[in-house]
Amino acid sequence: MSLLEITGLSVSIAGKPILRNVDLSVAKGEIVAVTGESGSGKSMTAFSVMQLLPENAEIGGAIQLDGTELTALPEAQLCAMRGARIGMVFQEPMSALNPVKTIGDQVVETILIHGALPRDQARAHAHEMLSRVGLPPDQFSPTRFPHELSGGQRQRVVIAMAIALRPDLLIADEPTTALDVTTQAQILDLLKGLVSEFDMGLLMITHDLAVVSDMADRIVVMRAGEVVETGPTRQLFARMNHPYTRMLFEASRHSVELPEKHGAEALLSVQDVVRAYRLPRTKLFGPAEYHRAVDGVNFTLRKGERLGLVGESGCGKSTLTRAILGLEPVQGGQILLNDAPVYTERGADLAVRRGMQVVFQDPFGSFNPRHRVARLITEPYHLLDAPPTGAERADAIAEALRAVGLSPDDARKYIHEFSGGQRQRIAIARALIIKPDLILFDEAVSALDVSVRARILDLVAELCESHDLSYLFISHDLSVVRTITDRVLVMRAGRIVEEGETELVFSNPRHPYTQALIAAAPVLPDIDIDHRSHPHV
Repeated sequence: MSLLEITGLSVSIAGKPILRNVDLSVAKGEIVAVTGESGSGKSMTAFSVMQLLPENAEIGGAIQLDGTELTALPEAQLCAMRGARIGMVFQEPMSALNPVKTIGDQVVETILIHGALPRDQARAHAHEMLSRVGLPPDQFSPTRFPHELSGGQRQRVVIAMAIALRPDLLIADEPTTALDVTTQAQILDLLKGLVSEFDMGLLMITHDLAVVSDMADRIVVMRAGEVVETGPTRQLFARMNHPYTRMLFEASRHSVELPEKHGAEALLSVQDVVRAYRLPRTKLFGPAEYHRAVDGVNFTLRKGERLGLVGESGCGKSTLTRAILGLEPVQGGQILLNDAPVYTERGADLAVRRGMQVVFQDPFGSFNPRHRVARLITEPYHLLDAPPTGAERADAIAEALRAVGLSPDDARKYIHEFSGGQRQRIAIARALIIKPDLILFDEAVSALDVSVRARILDLVAELCESHDLSYLFISHDLSVVRTITDRVLVMRAGRIVEEGETELVFSNPRHPYTQALIAAAPVLPDIDIDHRSHPHV
């Protein structure tokens, strides 16, 4: 008998079907991955197991944990099971953790709520769990707060909370999406080790097929609330009977056609740039100490070039991006755009700054939800001395929306009316509207599922050609950078440790750090699906 058995699960919210007749099971010691695009029903399936559905949700079918029917339990019994028998690891640990409580207290709280141990023993057990996930108290004080940890460390705290009472079933909802490749590899190894050590079942929700290919024992592929294909991992990848599964696979290994560029003229020049932060004082007397987040960085981006920037979290990528954009002052060196300094004695020069725009990771978070799209994408007009008005402004909005594959009628809508991929297209339209020379893409596709990501990457390549753009593509996803750039910079501890033509760096990395990054990146199995028969197509 399986540990978790879901049979005929159906969920509707306000009369709208969300899940339809879902069947899946997880055995003890087994890792089952549920994959599919955004809106496929992956997370709703996980929330159904936890019985954390909206109040207006209607549920049908059966969800049994070790023979106990979860849908029939009263809330008090469900609360006793959540955390004790079913643990949950969420995608964004900063949102899942309490910012005003120490990490040690938050693990202790999980134990105390269930009355498993008295406080002194609970604290000792919490320290043991933190050690088990790679945060030993002698190196990472339990008195730290979440904001004092990196993204990977915060995810480890969430895992420690989820496994504190050694649950029978662990649910991990996109646990590595926002993490760099080496941290991702560490978290995945940790989860696999915990499954083996505690003999628990792991239900992993993810859109990353490269991750599940090496992680999962079985895969469940969902589309529009239904299971379209399932099976042991190797067998599923070998056959991929359903067209949707093959589409996901092809989108995951999507390559972009990049026309050759031979520009020689420098567009962006970063020369010996230093960005340092003053550290809190640890001594009453003595000189102030500084942390160099960017430490003497040099590189040139030429007109028409597509340049990538990769590195782990904390390496200085985002700090360097903000400095290039004129959003943070530099303590040394200079940044030139079209031979003009971005910084003057009075700060960032807006006349120079208008030649650059940025597309952020989270398009929803970078937009004001109270404004319509027409106003949102014309925000960069504040950089212009004489921004267009009237019919000229309306024409510019329509042109920008058409350029990213949207309709001019979308200008009247609000941002919540669009999907994640459409929002990112609107973010690109905002970047295009003042016709910049350079666009910085800061983790612009890391939150998107594979098929949407493929379409956005194609769009970026097309716009680069049609609008004669150059771009700096910052990402922790090495497969994306390999696809979308001509040259790549590898950053570590505030310095550029390797640079060169993208394919050359990836195929023959020289620096040990680059070699470690590439070795840590998950890869899809090498399958040629074009030359196999598919009886179910």
